[in-house]
Amino acid sequence: MQFVDIKNDIAFRKIFGNENKKVILISFLNAILYLDGDNRIQHISISNPFQPPILPNYKASILDVRAKDFKGNTFIVEMQVIDVLGMDKRLLYYTSKEYAGQLVSGEKYTELNPVIFIGIFDFKFTKGQAYLSHHAICDVVTQERVIKDMDFYFIELPKFLKPVKNLDNITDKWIYFIKEAENIDLVPENVDDEGLKEAYADANKNTWTKDELDSYDYAAMREQDNRGMIQKAELIAEEKGQEKKIIELIIEMHKNGLDDELIAKIAKTDLMRVQEIIKNL
Repeated sequence: MQFVDIKNDIAFRKIFGNENKKVILISFLNAILYLDGDNRIQHISISNPFQPPILPNYKASILDVRAKDFKGNTFIVEMQVIDVLGMDKRLLYYTSKEYAGQLVSGEKYTELNPVIFIGIFDFKFTKGQAYLSHHAICDVVTQERVIKDMDFYFIELPKFLKPVKNLDNITDKWIYFIKEAENIDLVPENVDDEGLKEAYADANKNTWTKDELDSYDYAAMREQDNRGMIQKAELIAEEKGQEKKIIELIIEMHKNGLDDELIAKIAKTDLMRVQEIIKNL
């Protein structure tokens, strides 16, 4: 048995945005939000159900699934594989826009319902050690929550290091599935939740159509391209930083009276370059 990479755009949307298997998203939400008893989600409507893309028109987009329960609560589940500048502000803007968008002109603020954001990150986002953290607006001294309608849950996959034998609750089993499914070939024996079982079934590559697999492979290549562009930009920035340090070192040694040949030797560069830099002072 071979499972797909759940972090892949197509895989993520197909599994969590499946209208015919809402039990998957319901189980995931209950597990991550630690809901039990009467607070458990029983029914949801998926706002943006999965539709296989037509490859020529397939463009990069935010990997999210949005749903609403019968209490009116909105859930945004978003996958992010690359950390980008201004991520914190984008998440706040995105969630606030969803919250404000519930009202049309003339409606009362009392009609607004909570929005819960769940971010699954394939990178470390917070400074803490917890792989699942809950963030909310509260009094920084008393921790009292007066403003209750916006919550943020962050799942940081690199911080999750539990082996399969130590998965003792449904929350950890879900996070393990998202992080490790592509690296295993059997459903773990300790999976006994209906929603998670269905998720593993949908993640089985053997059940996918050729069109879905083509879209999956295309999304994986696009993700590799995105990572490559970021790595190239980081390398260029690093090289520019090193170049600046070398120039500053050459100028400093020149000011201290060192001869050009000695400067070139210390800076590990050629004499002509040293002379050119000094000439332009």
